Amino acid sequence: MLCFQPAGVLPYCYSVHLSNMPRCLRARDSRRHPIFDMSQFEPDKILTYKTVTSDEFGPAELNLHVFMPGPQSPTGKRPAIVFFFGGGWNDGTPAQYYPQAEYFAGRGMVAISAEYRVTVRHGSSTRESVKDAKSVIRWLRHHAADFCIDPERIVAAGGSAGGHIAAAAATVKCFEEEGENRSISCRPDALVLFNPVFDNGPGGFGHERLMEYWQDISPMHNIDNATPPTIVFLGTEDDLIPTTTAEKYKQLMNDQGCRCDLHLYDGVEHGFFNFEHYENYKATVIEADRFLASLGFLDGEPTL
Repeated sequence: MLCFQPAGVLPYCYSVHLSNMPRCLRARDSRRHPIFDMSQFEPDKILTYKTVTSDEFGPAELNLHVFMPGPQSPTGKRPAIVFFFGGGWNDGTPAQYYPQAEYFAGRGMVAISAEYRVTVRHGSSTRESVKDAKSVIRWLRHHAADFCIDPERIVAAGGSAGGHIAAAAATVKCFEEEGENRSISCRPDALVLFNPVFDNGPGGFGHERLMEYWQDISPMHNIDNATPPTIVFLGTEDDLIPTTTAEKYKQLMNDQGCRCDLHLYDGVEHGFFNFEHYENYKATVIEADRFLASLGFLDGEPTL
């Protein structure tokens, strides 16, 4: 039995059983029975991208939970998408994004749900979380040939605090892991953000916690004309991220000549996009699919 708590929802538990059912059949099953059953989702492999240590917790491996697409010609290069879970930089689990990863793997992407440092498991700060997000993107580019990944079609995605570190990897200049090859870009080629914490300025989420370095770590305050195309999903009743914040982010992006698609969902709260809220999950996945197709990352129509 595994229990976890996506950002903005109450904790819940589910049984995880490894299934021999092919991915295509599992995906069809989830469409026929939109019941909150996480046991139908499992990664194809789990790989370590980084080992970290702390005085309090000692060494720890940080892993990528990888969902592979079907067979492809050896010369073909696939786009990739990496999801970062929510949890206020304090807690959370990659399993939050297993359903989205499963879907996009079915659409031909290498889809990943990434671990990163959080306070309860690593005694870390938000700075370490951002460092890890950057490390993931660099690791994927460095190992692109191993997965037939197109290094110029890597998407960073995430919700709440996970949306923050995805956006930070694309915008902030500080918080680099010592010893990494910075000639490999950590900037993703597109962003898919679910109620993201992208304003850490005065009045924004986490400002008091990040007060000493908020200007360096707040995505909203580090947008430039190279910020990648972005899609944002937000509920109008979100008590952590006001719609005015998202509208301001979109305007700042547009002022820099960058694309930012904002989708507001009436009457829903923080975490509305998680799989347990199936209709919202479906709606956001479909819009994310269309967004990525418009960038040339996917072909055809959504399959959900």
